[in-house]
Amino acid sequence: MSVKDRAKLAFHPLTRDRWKDFEELFGPRGACGGCWCMWWRITRGVFTKNQGEGNRRAMKKLVGSGEVPGILAYAGDRAIGWCSVASRESFPSLDRSPVLKRLDDQPVWSIVCLFVAKEHRGRGISEKLVRAAAQHAKKNGARIVEAYPSVPRGKELSPFTSFMGVPSLFEKAGFVERKRPSRAKVIMRRSVR
Repeated sequence: MSVKDRAKLAFHPLTRDRWKDFEELFGPRGACGGCWCMWWRITRGVFTKNQGEGNRRAMKKLVGSGEVPGILAYAGDRAIGWCSVASRESFPSLDRSPVLKRLDDQPVWSIVCLFVAKEHRGRGISEKLVRAAAQHAKKNGARIVEAYPSVPRGKELSPFTSFMGVPSLFEKAGFVERKRPSRAKVIMRRSVR
């Protein structure tokens, strides 16, 4: 993708009519390890039981219900990136996490996953996805968007640990660190009033 093409990225909510694009982006393996972006939406036991096809069906049912679980990035008519963004209440496993507990009683929207097609990585698409996700949240009534990036420790993160992004990515998109609850995690926020 050329610089000119990158400028033409379009962002759209994942709705029923865009399901096939999402499915194509995630591929037969469901992005990373059959997750289908269900990790923060269900209990660990259900996630493990559903891994792969069960998680795909669960996400398809969610989208079919009319809920919008995030946004897709498009280059032309092909989805090349994904950002899971919704109200924090959409991700009950965040509250079960000993590290990612709520900071306060403010209503927030959460960014919990980023996925970019392999051939498009390293081109700034994740930052554009994060910015578009913040705007999507704002359009839907959010005042604060929160993220939970992983802190790299001297080496590149694997896909299994980098799906929530890294702090520098969110800093570029206007987020600020609010808490460092562990060596591996940061809680960051951006106001979108």
